[in-house]
Amino acid sequence: MRIIDKIIPSALLLMLVACASIGSPDGGPYDEEPPVLLNSSPGLNATNVKEGRIVLEFDENIKLVNAFEKVIVSPPQVEMPEIKYSGKRVTVELKDSLIPNTTYSIDFNDAIADNNEGNPYENFAYVFSTGTTVDTFAVSGTVLNAEDLEPIKGMVVGLHSNPDDSAFVKLPFERVSRTDSRGRFTIKGIAPGSYRVYALADANQNNLFDQKSERLAFMDELVTPYAMPAVRPDTVWRDSVTVDSIRFVNYTRFMPDDLVLRAFTEELLVQYLVKSQRDDHRKFTLYFAAPNDEMPVINGLGYDFSDKYVLEASERMDTLTYWLKDSAFYRADTLDMTVTYKVPDSLGVMVDKVDTLYLACKKRWETVRKREQKIFEDEEKEFLKRARKSADYDENNPPVYIPKGTPLKVRFNGSASSDVDGNFIFSFDEPLMAVDTAAIRLSHLVDSVWVPADFRFVPNPRNIREYEVFAEWRPKEKFLIEADSAAFKGLYGAVSDKYRQEIIFRPLEDYAVLYLNVNGVGNNAIVQLLNSKGNAVKVTRSENGRCAFYFVKPGTYYMRIILDENGNGKWDTGDYAKGIQPEKVYYYHHSLDLRALFEYSQDDWDINLPLNEQKPLEITKQQPDKERKKMNRNATRKFK
Repeated sequence: MRIIDKIIPSALLLMLVACASIGSPDGGPYDEEPPVLLNSSPGLNATNVKEGRIVLEFDENIKLVNAFEKVIVSPPQVEMPEIKYSGKRVTVELKDSLIPNTTYSIDFNDAIADNNEGNPYENFAYVFSTGTTVDTFAVSGTVLNAEDLEPIKGMVVGLHSNPDDSAFVKLPFERVSRTDSRGRFTIKGIAPGSYRVYALADANQNNLFDQKSERLAFMDELVTPYAMPAVRPDTVWRDSVTVDSIRFVNYTRFMPDDLVLRAFTEELLVQYLVKSQRDDHRKFTLYFAAPNDEMPVINGLGYDFSDKYVLEASERMDTLTYWLKDSAFYRADTLDMTVTYKVPDSLGVMVDKVDTLYLACKKRWETVRKREQKIFEDEEKEFLKRARKSADYDENNPPVYIPKGTPLKVRFNGSASSDVDGNFIFSFDEPLMAVDTAAIRLSHLVDSVWVPADFRFVPNPRNIREYEVFAEWRPKEKFLIEADSAAFKGLYGAVSDKYRQEIIFRPLEDYAVLYLNVNGVGNNAIVQLLNSKGNAVKVTRSENGRCAFYFVKPGTYYMRIILDENGNGKWDTGDYAKGIQPEKVYYYHHSLDLRALFEYSQDDWDINLPLNEQKPLEITKQQPDKERKKMNRNATRKFK
């Protein structure tokens, strides 16, 4: 037989096989089981351990996922442990010397996973002791941001058996954990006794509170860990979607497991001048690190600065803008001065600090003057050009151009779609030298006729460049506010043009009304209505636990309460040295869907719900990480 006769049948057979099996071969079911720990050295819960090298052997190849973030060693280590993996093995090298008679725990959380499918070995903690016994108590809880109850991820939570307050600032934690994306933590391997519990955003990783800028939390009372027998349900699945049965399993519950720590950042008592700025010849601004209880004193170097300015201060008195009244000053390209302000010394006593400033404007006054001169000349040319076209123009006696000047810009926030409970404000680019209130009028449209209406025009106590308008505004009706020319005169001589603005108010049919009854808050509560971003859109105070929100636009809302214990109208942070906790904050645990023309009464606000269950997930910015569960891909896959 020829060779070609042997080759052709074989090729045909291969082609038939290929056509009968199109696509990749079935590789069998996916691996959906997590790694299994086969052996460890030293063994789990070993005692009298002398060396800090741990080796863990698994039944399959593994990998570590986010080990730096997830693996927690307790007691905390000064030198970072070395954690490596290769094949089926994880090796941990503790660089610090082992402490005698101490239980060590290496909590891996779900950092260990199989190498192929990523199935996590969940809630795994390796424990050993350098003494004769292994401590097994544990405490759990949640760390929330005190101001808005946001869960805080990555915060260190630690214990001190020393009950003195100084332990937190002088000694490193004895045992630690770290919060997850839900703010949850569990501290393991605790010996019997009573402890103080702290949380710390540990910037320098030394496990003690030694920087005022570090966020912290502390519990007022001591915590005593204990264990109790408990029962929990365990679901048995017949397959991926069908429940076979539910059984109850006995286990040991470690308590307390519901601690809540409210974290805050203290007010920085360190005062200093952050920066000075002079972008405009007419003003300069000083920015301070903290509020000023007393106004700084400015002394000109070679000139008298007193009474030569108008001061504009921020609400916190930490940003101060000086508007220069005297042209001799604002025409100067550089202002040399000293600024004297109060700062605390090492003992907290307020003393004077003096800074010398040389405030140079970015544009030289000569440049500004030339620009203004150029504008004047251009305007004069245009004026004379138009004048020459007039029939009565006399070349021998031409008209004189008198510059009108740039008018003072007037802004008013009333509009053709306003809320009757809104704040109506006139604002200006510079402080005013004079206001002619007789040149300002408010009219109300009654039967198609504008009728004069009573109003008040008053300075805004929080901003010297704003003025508020108060009147008896009425839903579904029109108002007209007018100001004659030169009604407003700015600090630098500019006057306003004639101003006219209609205000039209929405009808009552566009709003909802919300009544609240909150037990346990009394009269010292600030109640806020929040939008879908968690920002306050309406604010009121409670009276005997009751309050109301009127003129609420339809939509989805949330609610927050601040217990304003000192009555200053805002949330206040805490102070660890003084043992002061931050003011308490509560959230209504559901959203409210409000519709127009409806009145709602909400009487089920229970502020005593656990704080970590109060804030609705829809407005919680710190969302939980997706849990790394096995994929369960075999449930929908068919095998031959």
